[in-house]
Amino acid sequence: MKLIATLLAGTVLATAGMAHAQTAPEAPAAEATYKAPRTAFGQPDLQGVWSNASLTPITRPAAAGGKLVYSEAEVAEMEARVQIEIAEGDAPTDPDAPADFVQPTTVQRPEFAAAGGDVGGYNRGWLDPGNSIMRVNGEARSSILTTPNGQFPPRKAGATVAPSPQMPAGSNSFDTYERRSAGERCIVSFGRNGGPPMLANGFYNNNYHFVQTPEHVVITVEMNHDARIVRLNGKHRTDDVRPYFGDSIGWWDGDTLVVETTNIPRSQQFAGSWENLKVTERFTRSAQDRLHYAFSVEDPTLWDTAWGGEYEFSPLANPLYEYACHEGNHALPGILMGARIEEARLAEEAAAKAKPAKGKGKN
Repeated sequence: MKLIATLLAGTVLATAGMAHAQTAPEAPAAEATYKAPRTAFGQPDLQGVWSNASLTPITRPAAAGGKLVYSEAEVAEMEARVQIEIAEGDAPTDPDAPADFVQPTTVQRPEFAAAGGDVGGYNRGWLDPGNSIMRVNGEARSSILTTPNGQFPPRKAGATVAPSPQMPAGSNSFDTYERRSAGERCIVSFGRNGGPPMLANGFYNNNYHFVQTPEHVVITVEMNHDARIVRLNGKHRTDDVRPYFGDSIGWWDGDTLVVETTNIPRSQQFAGSWENLKVTERFTRSAQDRLHYAFSVEDPTLWDTAWGGEYEFSPLANPLYEYACHEGNHALPGILMGARIEEARLAEEAAAKAKPAKGKGKN
């Protein structure tokens, strides 16, 4: 712990001297001479287990000061802070602590602190959000999005987005299990692990198993064991059926697998788009230990031009393990029952107020 604290103190001093640097460190040249291995049927081999867990969020934090690329000193500071967070999160918890006890910490991300005191909130040891800044060709990136400001682009004037059918505007989402989220019901993963585009959820299970055949590429997502099936050299369906991950077709552009997805359902909307959404993804084995991923998003009814982002997967040595998601972790009956009990209580109170007091009725 002292070693980590010393490292953090040193990197803070180093960062202070570089805080006003105008340019990011120059990224090393891409490994242009690297040639991806081939499968038995001649395709570039993307197979294996990969992870996209990292400290880099989809949108650029204000602390990045608008920079796409962090300095090495900034990276060292952020990654050292995570090691402190892990050490503090792994510390023993008093078994006699009250139910509302929150483990004291000196370094903790706001989203973890918010969940720590709630019923069902996770201890840090159960989380795997990534411990390092994501890099592309050696550049330490501040955001997945590569838009000029690292944010979602503004929509066209007058563009409207319909609410998801799972949570209709003005409805009581506790009326029926059909109004609860697909992730809570263990139908598909929460967040956008499965995509498209495929994005880490920031908590855990950000791992993927790629399998190839001559006619298909299958990407099994650890979260909820979702499976994306890409048909190679196929055509998009024309019946407007919208599978959970849309309708994906793919082809090889040299060593790059290009995947184009349409027919995305409203429940899986991205950035407010679904009906006219098209996501194009590019997977390229750029090194033995790197799988480059880039995506572009198009919807002419919402944006004037396409936009997107990129990151690199890192390899894992172990296979995916069973996610074993149970419907609402067996909690869905309790969630709905609690709402029914609350409704009954309110009805009883309303009836009691409407009932005439004893002795004050008609003569």
